[in-house]
Amino acid sequence: MNKYKILTRLSLILITLGLISCNDYLNVIPKDKMIPENYFRNENELQMFSNTFYTQLPGESAIIREGVDHIAKSEMSDELRGSRIIPGSGSGWSWGQLRDINTLLEYSINCSDREVRNRYDALAKFFRAYFYFEKVKRFGDVPWYDKQLTSNDPDLKKPQDSREYIMSKVIEDLDFAIQYLPSKKDLYRITKWTALALKSRACLFEGTYRKYHGLTIDEVGYEFYLNESIKASEAFMGQSQYKLYLGDPKTVYMDLFASLDAIEDEIILARNYNKAYGQSHNANFYTLGVTYGRPGLNKRMVNSYLMSDGSRFTDKDNYKTLSFLEETKNRDPRLSQTIRTPGYTRIGESTKLVPDLLTCVTGYQPIKFVMGTKYDGPNSMSENDLPIFRTAEVYLNLAEAHAEMGTLTQNILDNTIGKIRARVGMPLLDLTESNNNPDPFLMDPTTGYPKVQGDNKGVILEIRRERNIELIMEGFRYYDMMRWKEGKTFESDYHGLYIPELGSYDLDGDGNDDVCFYKGSKPTSTAPLFRKVDEEVFLSNGESGYISPYKNIKAKWNEDRDYLYPIPLDERMLTGGALKQNPGWDDGLNF
Repeated sequence: MNKYKILTRLSLILITLGLISCNDYLNVIPKDKMIPENYFRNENELQMFSNTFYTQLPGESAIIREGVDHIAKSEMSDELRGSRIIPGSGSGWSWGQLRDINTLLEYSINCSDREVRNRYDALAKFFRAYFYFEKVKRFGDVPWYDKQLTSNDPDLKKPQDSREYIMSKVIEDLDFAIQYLPSKKDLYRITKWTALALKSRACLFEGTYRKYHGLTIDEVGYEFYLNESIKASEAFMGQSQYKLYLGDPKTVYMDLFASLDAIEDEIILARNYNKAYGQSHNANFYTLGVTYGRPGLNKRMVNSYLMSDGSRFTDKDNYKTLSFLEETKNRDPRLSQTIRTPGYTRIGESTKLVPDLLTCVTGYQPIKFVMGTKYDGPNSMSENDLPIFRTAEVYLNLAEAHAEMGTLTQNILDNTIGKIRARVGMPLLDLTESNNNPDPFLMDPTTGYPKVQGDNKGVILEIRRERNIELIMEGFRYYDMMRWKEGKTFESDYHGLYIPELGSYDLDGDGNDDVCFYKGSKPTSTAPLFRKVDEEVFLSNGESGYISPYKNIKAKWNEDRDYLYPIPLDERMLTGGALKQNPGWDDGLNF
């Protein structure tokens, strides 16, 4: 990035960040001397510049609005439909944030305080590792840049570096961050513990991706990355003071995500929302609005929740056709803290509510992140913090990495999955029993993970069950399925509530009808909601069956193409073909 661009960037930062900082910040650098060589001289300047790095972190759209095969929405995504196209530009191929990061790393030498400089270099390297991890997830091989580039720098036209080279640099940056970032807890700032959590996450991703995609790159296979994930997870659990948030098992899971301020016992890093500072999101309206996403859990996802005694719901002979009232009885308490089930009331209210089929396409209506009625509305009204890293994920990472390496023990399982289950009153997971009796539902190609094999097959399946349940609506599912190479599962049916025939239904068993399904003329019914079949709602068998959110729309997945996104056309042309297109994507260019 040339000096003019840096000067422009610094000007914008001083104007925007200075308005919310002390007045002294506005006078740090005279406008006629605002050049990089005269900036980055002290902690105030380093902090002001690095504040913009936090915009990389995911917000509402990437967390709350998550939805692939486990959550249906009003429209099927391009990824599921197989309708992605090669973009002309953009589509995640953006490097502006990296230029900012490398700017700080190049000019932080201006700060004479070595301790301060190391701390902000560590912060920048954390964000560079985060940036490149996200790029590898999306595109695979990408070019590595760790310096500022001028407009005529030949490296602007360099080819991709290998995935192994990029990931080795990610680990190198994270190890530096772990060494020099502060160890004091901070909900809204990057710390040593955030860096350990990211290393745990990134190395688990890369290890399992290589294992299930059969990749060994530069003689480095999956084992190295899984061991690095294990070491990072163990360091986090052994050295940090983080733990799982505990409370009433009937509400603790819901409470964790409905807290205005992130709960620092468990949340390592959160996005801070507060309307007083102009920061809010749309969690309530997203799940309650008629014209928004209308999200609903897929029946496959609901089926995966265990019974409250730890037995499998899908072992019941009639599990496929149970009524909503019956299928939600005596289940893992996280189910009733994730979706509306009989007896549900809004926070601070006493009126019992059933799923609203006007605002939910499947009938399994999410309540995670939903606050009290004062936060309802068509505009951004919610201001509960959103978690980006939390302790439960690190526990899940550790258990999964050990299981994939064949080093999992019952003690490790008890101290990870066991603790996550125990906080909602669920029994421990038994390693031997899981492997001796793998769940047929989780092995089935249409409902589970058929690529899992080996002696630890049963427990790996159970860990995946726990991960999907515990981390739902937190932005993990799509890339979990990518690293496990289970994209073909996306082609399965997408179903909601089971409706045996047309007529009125009492969803919660209180003696009052809640919804009436009909064809033709509207019938007489005391139900407050009517849904006309084949016009307002679709059923899988015409006049009976499962609510079908994607009637006559089938998901498609190309195993040879769809695990990576395509490289934009303009980038391929600007580099004269030095950037190679990802496998399976034909952009018509002759290089």
